[in-house]
Order: sequence, then C-alpha cells, then structure tokens
Amino acid sequence: MLSEKLKEALNNQMNNEFAAAHEYMAMAAYCESRSYDGFANFYIQQAKEERFHGMKLYDYLNDRSVHAIFKEIPAPATDYNSILDTFKAGLAQEKEVTKSFYNISDIATDEKEYATLSFIRWFLDEQVEEEATFDRHIDYIERIKDDANALFIYERELGKRDFNEE
Repeated sequence: MLSEKLKEALNNQMNNEFAAAHEYMAMAAYCESRSYDGFANFYIQQAKEERFHGMKLYDYLNDRSVHAIFKEIPAPATDYNSILDTFKAGLAQEKEVTKSFYNISDIATDEKEYATLSFIRWFLDEQVEEEATFDRHIDYIERIKDDANALFIYERELGKRDFNEE
C-alpha cells in the first residue's frame, strides 16, 4: 500500500506530465503562428509523448488502487522571443520533471516501496534522453544562428518526427 506522501507525489507528477503536454502545445502554436511547421510538429509530438507519460502514471496509480486526482493546469506561456527560446524553456521544463522523479524515487527508497522504484526507473532513463534531446537542439540552433537556409533544413528534419508509444 502506498503512503499518502507517495500517492501525492505520483498524482502531482501525473498532473505535471499533462501540464507539460499543454505547454508543448502552446510552443507548437507559437511556432505554427510564425510558419515554422517543422518545429511545431516537434512540439506536437513532444506533447503526445508527455500525455503518454501521464497515462503511464495514471495506469500505475489505478493498478495500485490509488485514485488519480486531476488538478487545474496552469495557462502556459504563449509567446517567446525566438525558436531558440522555446527549446530553452523546454529544457528548463524537462529539468524540473527530472527533479520531480528524483523526489518520487527518494520517497519510494525511504519507504522501501520497491515496485514504485522499479516503475520510476523507466522515467529516470527517459529523462536522460529528454534533457539530452533539448540540449542537442539548443546546440544546433545556436550553431545555425541566422543562417536561414540551415534553419530551414533543420526545421524540415524536425517536421519528420513522429512519436511512437513504446
């Protein structure tokens, strides 16, 4: 049986995942409004991935007979200074998610809740990939700078991204 502290942390993270999807959709809308369809696609796929993560947490809570509690999702930012700023905001968001999963892992470790530790390990591995992805995109976009042709080619590549549930 999960402690109230662990139930709350898992419920909060489930909500964080759905809020992240909401934020990524706002980033997609920003990109789309500036005719950056490839970057918009990247964020739409990212939102799908976050909803998938939220559902994994939802399912785990239900599997453990815990009532999944949905909370209000704060309004996301809707305007950015540049495409680069969207990626920096995405990286900051992913780092917060990583901290949250570390917190859940710490609680589960303290409480010797081994099933939750096993479940959370997948998310910890995923967060390494998420942060690396955003770091790489930031590096590429900073390297491109004002080269419109390079940005166009890079955007087209991101437009091919398609999230597959794993």
